[in-house]
Amino acid sequence: MTESSNINENELRIAVIGAGPAGVYSSDIFLRQLKKLGEELGLGTKARIDLFEKLPVPFGLVRYGVAPDHPSIKFIADALEKTLDNPDIHLYCDVEFGKDVTLDELLARYDAVLFATGAVKDKPLGLPGADLDGVYGAAKFVEWYDGYPTGAREWPLTAENVAVIGGGNVAMDVARELMRNADDLKAKTDIPDNVYEGIQRNKAKVLHLFIRRGVAQAKFSVQELREMEKLPGVQLIINEDDFELDDETIEVAGKDKLTRQMVEELFTIREMAEDMEDDGDVDFEGNPADRKYYVHFNSAPTEILGEDGKVTAIRVERTETGADGKMHRTGEFTDYPVEAVYHAIGYKPAEAPGIVYDEKGAHLANANGDGRITTAADGGEVRERLYATGWAKRGPVGLIGSTKSDALMIVTNMLEDLAKAAEGGRVAADRDPESIDRLLESRGIKPIDFAGWKKVDAFERAEGAKEGREHKKVIDPEQMRQLAHA
Repeated sequence: MTESSNINENELRIAVIGAGPAGVYSSDIFLRQLKKLGEELGLGTKARIDLFEKLPVPFGLVRYGVAPDHPSIKFIADALEKTLDNPDIHLYCDVEFGKDVTLDELLARYDAVLFATGAVKDKPLGLPGADLDGVYGAAKFVEWYDGYPTGAREWPLTAENVAVIGGGNVAMDVARELMRNADDLKAKTDIPDNVYEGIQRNKAKVLHLFIRRGVAQAKFSVQELREMEKLPGVQLIINEDDFELDDETIEVAGKDKLTRQMVEELFTIREMAEDMEDDGDVDFEGNPADRKYYVHFNSAPTEILGEDGKVTAIRVERTETGADGKMHRTGEFTDYPVEAVYHAIGYKPAEAPGIVYDEKGAHLANANGDGRITTAADGGEVRERLYATGWAKRGPVGLIGSTKSDALMIVTNMLEDLAKAAEGGRVAADRDPESIDRLLESRGIKPIDFAGWKKVDAFERAEGAKEGREHKKVIDPEQMRQLAHA
């Protein structure tokens, strides 16, 4: 018996679609749980996981969905990379599911297929005037400043007055980058030259962040707020009325640790804003501020106004928010003159060819949120050997911690199902681990593996070092391919 046939007999074969945090964590947890529980379940302890990613490089949201000035991102990326440096995980970047390889072709070669496809599109804004020139979804802007391989290479930062709509971390990221000093951002991050030059030309002087609910209902992380506090040349301005919380609201907020910490940090920002004004409109270091960043709670945009097809203002209705988080409209409207509006009201996770999509929940159809793919959005039958995790499973909510807990639950279900399947879960007809390579090669597809990614990474580090930086992103997909295959 050859070594190849030994592998075919003894290992489970799993395909994971998406090499972002959800896909990488799930791969790692699958291997760990199999080693821990495999013998008991009659599955053995060996598995080969093939991780497919449509982009030329891995890490998904960590590389392309989070602002470059998040200090924690570097550590997350390092942890993901250590996971990928595992002989039982095989990276196939630059391979797009549904285009380069089909579901049937994967099911013929893998005992289970796990979708961890994330999100790249915005939820539609749905306000009158949303189609005016100067209205932008956060996703496309994030793609630009993160150097997404197929994203825009230039961005029209010509507006002096800008509005951002949203009460979550993406809205905070967008607002912060719009208020950023280009030199400060370049010194601390991996932004490519086109983003540096774009932010250098940014004309924004006044920014309004509109959050529909109150201080105690915002969805910001404390880290986001602390990054907001340290913007050179930016004066933070708040409305004192927003911080007049009743006893019941304070009591409810205090019951949840994360909410309590966020509210405490927001009150710190209130004090900072007062000091900035008292000291003569200065930034956090006491230097004269040349940009103003207004934070508006209890403010629901209702319409974007325009002339000649271009944005001229945004109309906002004052709201009231009860301790239960329910929002009530007051009928009090204010128009703010702006020339650009960015909306960060949520992402729409990607669809997957051959898998039913739950439009209402904005995720792949799965049974009661347990990750088992189903034939219909409103229940339906479970489709054997197909699973979803992360945003593909639950919609665009939750952070990295949620992704990890998701992965553990899905892996537990996968192992349970594999244990019930014939021959210890080894149900794919084609057991040859090189079969997928031959299929892709026959189509002229050259995947980028982990060694190829390391070549791209080494080049980025070398380019960064020339400028005294740790990294400098490559953004051209063709250049990535040339580096990886060199």
